[in-house]
Parts: sequence; structure tokens; C-alpha cells
Amino acid sequence: MQRIAIVGSPGSGKTRLARAMSERTGIALISLDHKYWKPGWRETPDEQWRAIHTELTLRDRWIMDGTYVDTIDDRLDMADTVISLQYRRARCMLRVLRRIVAHYGKDVQAPGCPEKMSIEFLRYVWHFPLDQQPLIEASIHRHSSTLTVVRVANNRQRERFLADL
Repeated sequence: MQRIAIVGSPGSGKTRLARAMSERTGIALISLDHKYWKPGWRETPDEQWRAIHTELTLRDRWIMDGTYVDTIDDRLDMADTVISLQYRRARCMLRVLRRIVAHYGKDVQAPGCPEKMSIEFLRYVWHFPLDQQPLIEASIHRHSSTLTVVRVANNRQRERFLADL
């Protein structure tokens, strides 16, 4: 494993897993949220984002934390491993709500982007299994011949995966 993409719903534990993997393997962690979001929760313009994303995927070794369905095919083209976190929707919602409460007003996801309560974001998380997961699975399927695919649906599976690293 040299180029690892970690994808899944907000609240599924992508960042936690990515940090643990980076510590165990010494492979650099790239947070796509840190690269995509500008202060004040402003999005990076699409053309600029694609250029940044391409530059990141061309690096020799990486663990990328973030789903970003619009660029997932490009990421999986370069990855040798994808870890798809498939925690239940209610679990992800609870984790997101805990994060908001614990870190309200603090820059957690990206510099200059303080945690806040957003009904729009909560809807996105709730609908993620129906709206985003099929797109992720389709991309994984398109790249399955060149990828090691790991699916993690609960904490026990995550801990077993980390122990086997």
C-alpha cells in the first residue's frame, strides 16, 4: 500500500482512520478538506480544485482522507488501495452532531472553517447512503481490477484492519 484513498460519509471516521494509518505506516496524510475549503467555507473553483487534486495524486505515496465524488475517479486511477467506510447512517449522524457540539466555532475540518450547525450539511449526511454511496461504489467497481478494496462497516472491523497493518 503506497497510495491509499479513504472514502465514506461524513462522520464515518475517515480522518481518524487516516491519522492512525499514517502514524503506523509513515505515509503522508493528505486531508482533502484542508486542500478544498478556503476560509469561510468557500469552495475552491472547480478548475483550480482539479489541478490541485491532480498534483496531489501524482505524489509517490499518500493516504488521502476525503470522498469528493467529483474527483474520485481520478484519485482511484492513481490509488492502489481504497478503503470504503460504510458505517450506518445513524452512527454517522451521531458522530457529526457530536463533532459540531464538541468543536463548535473551532477550525476542525479546514483552516478558517469553524464548525457550525447546518441543516443542509445534516441533510447531506442523512442522504449520503442513497445519493453518494452508489456513486462511490460505481467508481470502485470501475477501478476494481487495479485496486485492493477494503470495506469497513464498524469499529471492530476498523481495529482489525489497523492491527493487521
